[in-house]
Amino acid sequence: MSLIEESAELTEETSAPEIDSKYRLIILAAKRSKQLQRGARPRIDIDAVKHKNTRIALEEVMQGRVNFSVNVDGDDE
Repeated sequence: MSLIEESAELTEETSAPEIDSKYRLIILAAKRSKQLQRGARPRIDIDAVKHKNTRIALEEVMQGRVNFSVNVDGDDE
């Protein structure tokens, strides 16, 4: 099963209001996966030897362990 298929299934199961689409979920997991590849430690209790960074990142996002903010076009910060 691919990351996209897994994320589609998990998006349907989750009730997290921040993750409003499977596309946002994929983007968040991809960015977190890149952080893990660069040496970041997993934020969940999982065996990093048995699981790939993409799976760890997806689980972290689904469990709400990845902080993010949504920028709306036209917002000045």
